[in-house]
Order: sequence, then structure tokens, then C-alpha cells
Amino acid sequence: MPGRPRHRGTTLRRNRRRRPTGAQRATFAAVALMLGGAGLVAVNVYASATEGGGDQQGQVATGQVLSAPTVYCPDAGSRLTSVPDGARAAVDGELARMDQQIAAAYQQLTQHAAEIEQDPGFADQAIIGPLKEQRSASLQRIADAIGREGDRPQGLDDLAACTLRSSNQGAGQSATPQGSATPSQSGQGSAAPSQGTGAGGQGGNGPVAADYADITSVQPNVTTPAERPGGSTGTFSSSCGVNANGLFNSDNVIVAPGVSNGAHHFHDYIGNQSNNAFASDQDLANADTSCADQGDKSTYYWPVLRLQNGKQERDADKPGGGTEGNAGQIVTAKEVTLTFEGNPTSKVTEMPRLLRIITGDAKAFVNGPANANASWSCTGYENRQLKDKYPLCPSGSDVVRTFRFQSCWDGRNIDSANHRTHVAFEAPDGSCPAGFQAIPQLVQRIVYDVAAPSLQDGGRTVPLFAVDSFPEQLHKPVTDHGDFINVFDESLMRKMVDCINSGRTCGAGAGEQPPSQSAEPAEPSDTASPVAPPAESQSAEPSGPATGQPSSEPASSEPPADTPATETPTATAPGSGSGGTGLPRVYATASPKKKPTTKSSGGGVISEPTQRPDTEAPTAGDSAAPTGTAVAAPAGQESPATGSGTEPQTEPQAVQGGLAETGAHLWPAVFGGLLLAGGAALLWRTRRNSV
Repeated sequence: MPGRPRHRGTTLRRNRRRRPTGAQRATFAAVALMLGGAGLVAVNVYASATEGGGDQQGQVATGQVLSAPTVYCPDAGSRLTSVPDGARAAVDGELARMDQQIAAAYQQLTQHAAEIEQDPGFADQAIIGPLKEQRSASLQRIADAIGREGDRPQGLDDLAACTLRSSNQGAGQSATPQGSATPSQSGQGSAAPSQGTGAGGQGGNGPVAADYADITSVQPNVTTPAERPGGSTGTFSSSCGVNANGLFNSDNVIVAPGVSNGAHHFHDYIGNQSNNAFASDQDLANADTSCADQGDKSTYYWPVLRLQNGKQERDADKPGGGTEGNAGQIVTAKEVTLTFEGNPTSKVTEMPRLLRIITGDAKAFVNGPANANASWSCTGYENRQLKDKYPLCPSGSDVVRTFRFQSCWDGRNIDSANHRTHVAFEAPDGSCPAGFQAIPQLVQRIVYDVAAPSLQDGGRTVPLFAVDSFPEQLHKPVTDHGDFINVFDESLMRKMVDCINSGRTCGAGAGEQPPSQSAEPAEPSDTASPVAPPAESQSAEPSGPATGQPSSEPASSEPPADTPATETPTATAPGSGSGGTGLPRVYATASPKKKPTTKSSGGGVISEPTQRPDTEAPTAGDSAAPTGTAVAAPAGQESPATGSGTEPQTEPQAVQGGLAETGAHLWPAVFGGLLLAGGAALLWRTRRNSV
């Protein structure tokens, strides 16, 4: 018919696509809600597991190779062997400024890791170049300050340039570190850190698995010089507690007087209770002391030991603490022994009042191990000492950290420009260098009840432990160090010298009871360091023993490899628990005061770092129960710091965040849970209605 279109060969087909029913649409919606809710819950769980706070433990990479660099800069302070008195304040201030410059540069490296990985030249242009300019300006000001008082030093500007180095390789590590045995000495492999481990650690800058060694795999390596006629064989012990009242700060009154956070890491303090960057000599003399014998107002301090377990201390967001990579739970020592020993070849003379001694090198990872001097071991195995490894101790054995201080004095100065040249170590036979005289040797022995970390799972099961350090030093054990300022009463110092020279055992730590303490012991918190026996699989690859002299017979017979030697029981400080940290914290701060005065002579002199003789025995702890060495009983609860600007903390250290913060972290999980529940309910109703 006209006007009607024709369809040739085709027919209209019925659309067979069926639109979803209401029940099907409801089912789809329910499933989508459930999937969305599950996703939110999963994301929240993953985020909670990877955040730095709470109970999350620091982890160490054990297989992945990371190329994260660290900053290497020549240590200008160690090269200045003498500085005129009139220039000391300016020089110390500039050296502290240079440490801050390095810390800031390291932080920039970590913040710009992605850019550096894509463009290696970025670090040199944006970080290392500007750092050199800053250091050059500081070195110029140092030279000017010294030149105004005496001869202007030459060559300082050669120390301005810095370089990047792999975080797996420090300065001088191609050579055998001092205190580490060569293969011919030990019969084992080199003690140099193994490669191929990541940056790990709660703060992201170490430690790594290669920083630990199984103490049972280390051969005995401790010897002592033979005693000779005319030597001094007595010991004098001082008992000053374990810092149970929590006196900490990130100052260093010896190296950086008048500079807050001069250390860039936190220190434990025992003895003198007024030690901070602004403490003058008179402040130290007038201070309270935690020592049982009130005639000992000396200050003893060292970097704190932390568990990399995610706990937040009060310094978590402060310079020297968490903001500089020093994170985790501070461990209170189980025992601290302070013993002053004699000289095997001669009598000792009195230490001068306010003598300052630093042993070890806080920058040894980049400086090289020439001045490294701390030793690490385990109770029952103290005839085996490690310099560049933390020990993995068997079950029932505690970690032992030992410092043997320089015991030869130049007879004139209580300090020196680089804080080293006014004192020296004994020669291998025990004699002092020409022009030096023997003084009592301070031996600090610090015991911690911490379990061997579970390296096979990166410290998840049992957390890593490490000392605080400058950020760029990556918490390496070789950087450990101790500091001492002699503030003994002159009469007590004479008593010490007479005791040592006459071959007796004396001092409050040798059995005299400490005076009664007026302060009530602090209530311990419910936080404590985890205690778990180390499994064989937890041990790192064994390193060679750490020793600084040729191999010789051990100071005592070797205990069986799987059984620690029996030790004499020692008391622990009240409230110390099992390495727990739930005790009041006192951060020593004060208004700026006059800087302590020290004596030095001569103009600015550039020299190579001083070095402990390679053949000297690291006789730290010698054996489980050294003959003739008094074991100090802790002095008990110490008094709060005098002149501190803060009150002791009474709340548990692990407390963090409030209700609002908790809600902010939990809302994704709550919302996801509601979506899951709503989806399930909708699905149930849909299925029911469709029946």
C-alpha cells in the first residue's frame, strides 16, 4: 500500500533483554555495600599495622637491599687539638652548629628519598652543596675566633666538603675495626658488617640485622696486662643507682656547653643531678647526687638504650628524640657498676677535680673506628667482647655494655680542645705514654634485661634494641660512648687512691650500705620490655670476635657454648623490673648560665684523630666474676634533678593520644562495619521477599 514502508527480508525482533527486577537491584546494592565496608575495614587494619605509634614494633629489613645514603663529613672537632681559652666558647658553638647542619641535611635526605632515587644529582645540588657552603662559613668563623687569640689555623676549609655514603658502609669499614679480630686471630670470618640489609628500625635509620651477632659464636678474646712489681691492684667502687628516676636530656656539657640538644640523642645520667648544657663547674659542685657516698658528685652519662617497639616516650616529638630518629621505649638498666681500678705497672695519682673524659666516638660510623671503645657482651660470656655488633644473648643471659675509660693523664689539663689529647690509654703492657701519669681507671658496666631480637621476622616478635645516636650514625653499636666528669670530694679521691695503691677493695659499691632515701620509690607501670628466649634461628650470621689485640688465651676459662657461666647474683634497683621504663622521667633543663671553664693552651692545630693502640686489650668485664673487681650494689631510688625545669612524670610512658585521636583512627573501621551490617540486612530482606 502506498505510504507504508516495506521491510524486505527482515522482520522486527522482540527485545529479549530483561531489566533487573527490584529484588535483583537490592541484591546488587547489598553486595556493593558489603564489599565497600570490607574494604574500609581492611584499609584501616593495614594502616594501623604500619603506623609508628601504639604497639607497632620497629622492623629491620633482612633481605631487601636498600640504597638509602647517609652523610659523611670530616669531624672538625677531633682535628682541633688545642684552642686558646678565649676562643673556646665561639669554637664550641660553631662545632655544635655544624652538627646541627649535618642532622638537618640527613633529614632532608630521608624526606627527599624519592627524588634522589629518580635523580641522583638532586642530593648533590640541593643538599650536599648547600651543606658545604654552611660548613665553610662555620669553619671560617672558627679560624677567625682562634686567630684573634693566637695563631690562625690553616687548612680548616679542607674539612668543609661532605659526601654521601651507603647506609651499609661507614668510614674505614674496609679495614678491620678496632676491637674486631681478623680471621687469623679468631678462626672466624671478618667482623665487618655484612652487606645487603635495609635501613630498618622504628625511626627508619637503623639498626639493621647485620648489627647483631650471636655471642656464643664469638671466641674468647679478652686478656689483661700482667701485673708487675710496683703496680696498683686495688679497686674502689661507687654506687650511684641506675637512673631509676629518669634523668635524661640530649645535651652534652663536655662537647657542647651552653648548647641545647648538642648531642642530638638522649643520655642516661647517674651521679650528679644538675647535668645539662648550661651547668657551670660551680653548679656541678653544688648539685645533689644519686651516689650512695655523697662525696661523689661526679657525673656519669651515656646514650640511652631503646627498644624499637613503637612505644612513645616523652621525647617522641622533641629534638634529640623522635624527630631525629631516636624512637622507642627507653630501657632502664638492671644494674650499673662503677669501678675504679689501678695500673699494673705503677701506682696511680689522684684525678684532678673537674677532669673531663670521653671514651668512644659518637661519630665512629662515619669517622672510622680509631676512637671506638665501648664493648658489648652477655652475662656469663664476658670474656668475649664485641665492638661493632650488638650481642644476641642466650636465654637467661643479660646484655652487658662496658666502657673502660682512658687512665693516663697529661698532668696539666682537665680538658682539651678535642676532649681527647689531655688523657690517653695505657700501652698493652699497662704503661702510660711519656709525659703522662697513671690515674684510677673508671670501668662502667651496665646490664640490661632485654631479650635477643627476633631477626628472622624483622623484630616483630621480639623488638630490636639499639643505642641513641646522631641521626646520620644510624644507631650503629660502634658509635657507643661514655662521658665522665670528676666531682669527687678531694678527701674521697685521696681515699680512693690510697685504697687502689694499697691493693684493697673499698667504696660504697663494695659493700657499704647506701644512706636511706627519703623519696618514695616510683610506682612501676604495666609496661615492661618483652622477655623471650632467643631461638637459634634468631641469630644473625656470626661475626668474628671483637678485640683490639693479637689473639691470646682468655682471661678466664671459656664457658660451654650453650650454657652461660655461673655469676654472682647482684641486686637490682627498686622499680627497675625487667628493663621496664614505667618510671618518672625528669628531663634536666635550666636557664642559660655561664659556661664551665676549662684549661687549654696553644693555638689552633689541625691533626689526625687520636687512636687507641691497636694492641690494647678490650678488657671490659674480663669474665663473669672478675677477681678483685668489686660489684656495686645500686644505690636505690635517686633524688629528682636539682634545678630541673620540669616535674617528674607520673603517668605511664606508653600512654599516647586521646579520645578524639582514637576516634579519628577508628572511624574508617566503624563506618565499614556499618556498611557491612547494612548490606547484610538488605540482602536478607531481599532474599526473604523473593521467596
